[in-house]
Amino acid sequence: MTRLTSLAVALMLAAFSLVAGPAAAQGELAPRDGWTVIATDTAFPDLVDSLTAAIKAAGMGLVTQASASDGAKMQGITIPGNRVIGVYRNDYARRMLAASVAAGIEAPIRFYVTETPDGGATLSYKHPSSVFAPYLAEGGDALQALAGELDTVFKAIAEDATN
Repeated sequence: MTRLTSLAVALMLAAFSLVAGPAAAQGELAPRDGWTVIATDTAFPDLVDSLTAAIKAAGMGLVTQASASDGAKMQGITIPGNRVIGVYRNDYARRMLAASVAAGIEAPIRFYVTETPDGGATLSYKHPSSVFAPYLAEGGDALQALAGELDTVFKAIAEDATN
């Protein structure tokens, strides 16, 4: 990359950060196609705990967790809380793979908990039907049925965690 190109990229990123405004800096999520975004008054750690309990109550497995805020904390930096929680279950995995091996890269399907500036937290997730949409030509009716079932499961988990 030339110096002029590097400078242009740096200026564009700086301009974007100014235009993106406070909401982006604070980590607030806006609704988007194929997602559910639920704002709550619940404190971030309490929403993470509620989500974990709701996953267990639904008979699903908490497969993965990642948190940039925990990583930043280990480096002495404080950023708003966030945690990505991957959820799935082996019987769903087997059905998914039987329908589309390529769709396997999407498992586990994730919930995203983000801390808001007002002390609450937001629970977000991509609908499984949206996650699996790119694989439906290959996975056919079997993958579509599975995605529909998972839409219902993920909606129930989100409702349980936020009520």
